[in-house]
Amino acid sequence: MPEVIVTIGGRNFEVACQEGEEHFLHTAARMLDTEAEALASQIGRLPEPRMLLMAGLMLADKTADLEEELRSTRALLQDAEARASAAESRPPQKVEVPVVPQSALDALGELAARAESLAEAAEEVAAPTTPISARADESAEGEEPDDTAEGGR
Repeated sequence: MPEVIVTIGGRNFEVACQEGEEHFLHTAARMLDTEAEALASQIGRLPEPRMLLMAGLMLADKTADLEEELRSTRALLQDAEARASAAESRPPQKVEVPVVPQSALDALGELAARAESLAEAAEEVAAPTTPISARADESAEGEEPDDTAEGGR
């Protein structure tokens, strides 16, 4: 069984541990030393048993806080897992997309064709029958253009 020397609160202690546990012992001793140093800076030098007791109690308080936080986190995790499981077990929601009836599509197609036909007819009525260059030639000769060809304007 290995013997390890650890320093806590500026004091050396020889401690035995299981083979391979030396690293964990050093880590625990560093944690205890951190608390002991905090006590020494706040209160000053304490007798060894009191310093170790107070540092141990401070670590126990931190551990209790962490255990409570762990319990709370586990409860939140269990709640989230339960909600996820419930969501997975529900059948998927159907999303219905409205379909435009074929008769409505046909009617819209007919309306579009009629609108195009009306637009073409309007363009024909509005378009001059005599080219602009010919009308310019006629006015230069002193003749009036024929308004009747344009729809009687």
